[in-house]
Amino acid sequence: MIVYGMIRERDESMEVFEHSVSGVLVILVMIVLGYILAERGWFDQKSSKLIARIVTQISLPCYMMATITNRFTAQELAKMLPDLRFPVISMLILMAFAFAIVQLFRIKDSHAGLFSSMFFNSNTVFVGLPINQALFGSASVPYVLIYYMANTTIFWTLGTYLIQRDGTVEVKMSWKKTLSKIFSPPLLGFLIGVVFVLLKIKLPVFINSDLSYVGSLTIPLSMIFIGISVSHAGLRNIAFRKDNILVLLGRFFFAPLLMMILVIPSNMPLLMKQVFILQSAMPVMTNAPVVASLYGADADYAAVMVTETTLISLVMVPLLMMVTQSL
Repeated sequence: MIVYGMIRERDESMEVFEHSVSGVLVILVMIVLGYILAERGWFDQKSSKLIARIVTQISLPCYMMATITNRFTAQELAKMLPDLRFPVISMLILMAFAFAIVQLFRIKDSHAGLFSSMFFNSNTVFVGLPINQALFGSASVPYVLIYYMANTTIFWTLGTYLIQRDGTVEVKMSWKKTLSKIFSPPLLGFLIGVVFVLLKIKLPVFINSDLSYVGSLTIPLSMIFIGISVSHAGLRNIAFRKDNILVLLGRFFFAPLLMMILVIPSNMPLLMKQVFILQSAMPVMTNAPVVASLYGADADYAAVMVTETTLISLVMVPLLMMVTQSL
């Protein structure tokens, strides 16, 4: 019986590993497609901006509305929203830890804010959403969106402020612009969906279908966008200097470890724990180079870190999936 149990446990572990690898390969194929097409000249900078705009302003808001209105009741949402505190607490602790690392390892002043922002913020939509859906199915999407709410708010406030401190361009902090970034179309799509569920508003069938069709563009376009971004950043620019290695440790070791410590003792659903852990270990946000460029910070460093963390996340995800299955 003991031997049978050990064999069964090993088989289950292998099944989990194979499933996670399969999920990552689904994502990787689309990234590689975007990369190859960009290398062959199909996409330029304007094309990648257009794809990002379609995803963030059209398909993703539709995806969020369709998901929330079709899959959740008011009672389920009310029970789920308080767990927003876990990603917030996690990111604030990681930010304090990043400040300590900056001092301890003497990260140069021109990188300090950008380093800290990349250390505690993760790419919860362009990479996090497709990976979680590939591994856990559509049931994981609302939990992905909860993490997204915390992540986007902290990035466009604290994260942007830290990057701005590195910059050479004097730009006034505009609360109007900051709020417009926080209350972006994806978040508004999520909030509108929540309001519709709470008020028990039923959308017409044809609108539901349209939201689902347009929303289904989100994952493939996001992955193609990542492939284009990797191409534009250039694989030859990848380097593993001190700053880079410390960001990698933050994204793929300290962040998921801290999230495990926070969520394992809680009574939240197991799937939410698994999603939060994976979301915490996603790559650097694709917005980081854009914000760095705006404020005159080191946008090239940010672009390289987006590329490095995106590629390494495809290796780390199956390992983290194995860990989360043991919870």
